[in-house]
Amino acid sequence: MFDYMNLSKSCAAAALLAVSILSGATIANAETTDEKIARAITAAPADITDDATIMDVDGTVLREGTNGWVCLPGIGLIPGDEHPMCNDEVWMKWMAAVGSGSEFSTDVVGISYMLAGDALVNNDNPMATDPNDGGVWVQDGAHIMMLFPNMEMVSNLPSDPFVGGPYIMWGDTPLAHVMLPLEAKVMSE
Repeated sequence: MFDYMNLSKSCAAAALLAVSILSGATIANAETTDEKIARAITAAPADITDDATIMDVDGTVLREGTNGWVCLPGIGLIPGDEHPMCNDEVWMKWMAAVGSGSEFSTDVVGISYMLAGDALVNNDNPMATDPNDGGVWVQDGAHIMMLFPNMEMVSNLPSDPFVGGPYIMWGDTPLAHVMLPLEAKVMSE
């Protein structure tokens, strides 16, 4: 079992990254509420987004919802990144735990939609910022992300994002999750 009290430097940095995600410091302030909502609802099917809460990346509720889903107009991973996501309750708890540096666990599967794609990220190291570092960098188009109560349940999945099908992202960290690409991708150069 992972000892969350002794996070490695990489994992501690990942927690700081999540604070940045939740603070929304990189999304343009000049954007209107309607523009943010319009982008946020591109992250998931309409039967989710029609009744979802729309929350800005700084935590401001832009539109109240009724179905338990929360859609965000972007993620502050990379300056200027505006890739929307829609999260179930489990993913929102995961984001809050990562943002506060606290332990996360779940007894149920968590789902997050990113049907408008994602930024270029290092598949092994959530804190990597230089695509020239020799790591495996991937930029998925439309995809779904899943959290599991026990990652051993999906230990048969590859960590290579380019073999086709689902794969594990950030597998050797407490931020591990399954990526389910919905379209083909090409290896970054």
